Amino acid sequence: MPAIALIEPAQSDVLAGLESKAKQPNLFFRAMAHRPDVLKNFPPLYVSVMGPGSVERRIKALLYLACSYANRCAYCIAANIPGAQKAGVTEEELQALKQEWDDPFSERERAALHYARELTRTADASASRAALSAHFSDEQIAEITLVISMANFTNRFNNGLQILPEA
Repeated sequence: MPAIALIEPAQSDVLAGLESKAKQPNLFFRAMAHRPDVLKNFPPLYVSVMGPGSVERRIKALLYLACSYANRCAYCIAANIPGAQKAGVTEEELQALKQEWDDPFSERERAALHYARELTRTADASASRAALSAHFSDEQIAEITLVISMANFTNRFNNGLQILPEA
């Protein structure tokens, strides 16, 4: 049970519109609906970070899940596995992310994953940030950092409010 009451779609036109498009309830949005202005602006921000950019979708999916596993965010893990699988992440790689193993990933992916995990744990990541420049441009490093920041935002929102995936 979430730590706060969830808003129902009948109470929020913005929420009703989002759930109508998704064709399913979204507990994250129902909690965020306590702040309608934030709920209205969150989806465009999320799409601008997680949508097409200079970093391929597969790496974005790996990073989001690496952060979510590090933070033990059950809601974000459950919500992001289907998209990761569509982006080509295998079951073996999902298990590796969960266990923080590096074996199935390329050197480029490892550099990004180390950065994601360190930034998630320390909010600094100076030890792993330098390794990114061997594999990514400055634009890509900024985008990777935005993906990690978005994952940590949603992880903390869900964990803080005890929002769990529906069984």
